[in-house]
Amino acid sequence: MNWVKKWKLLAIKAIQYNGQPCIELEDLWQAFHMSFNTAQNCQINLDLLEEVSSKPVTNRSPFSEKKFISAINKCNNLLTPELNKRYFKRYIKDVTFLKNLIAITNACIELGHWLSHFKVSTSIIIPKPNKESYNSLKAFQSIVLLNIISKLIKKVIWERLQFQVISNNFIY
Repeated sequence: MNWVKKWKLLAIKAIQYNGQPCIELEDLWQAFHMSFNTAQNCQINLDLLEEVSSKPVTNRSPFSEKKFISAINKCNNLLTPELNKRYFKRYIKDVTFLKNLIAITNACIELGHWLSHFKVSTSIIIPKPNKESYNSLKAFQSIVLLNIISKLIKKVIWERLQFQVISNNFIY
């Protein structure tokens, strides 16, 4: 399939506003802007909330050292060969480091804020092995490197969320 056919298929699936597909960024922005302004003064039917059965609010217990150590023991894909489990476990044995890590995690949850340091990623491009020529883009691949501490914190939070979802029957 050539690029013209692909572009036409994408245009058909694009967001429509006033009968026209929003292909350009300016068109998309205008569509969202006008949709928001149209919906801004609409009445909201709060009766929908009556149909949702309410669950009792549970107090969240702080994360524990045991949860972080368990997460590290399970994380084969989290750690690169350069930063293996033995290297990372050495830091976890440091009580001050572990307590600070738990304090950061609890603060992120309490404040509802994810630190910008955890959002930063680095992309590197490496050559694929055993290629005859490295003159084309196909001979290279990109790898995204994320902060390992943020990966660990996400893993611990995800395990807690999984437990909460299953224990409260949120998903059937």
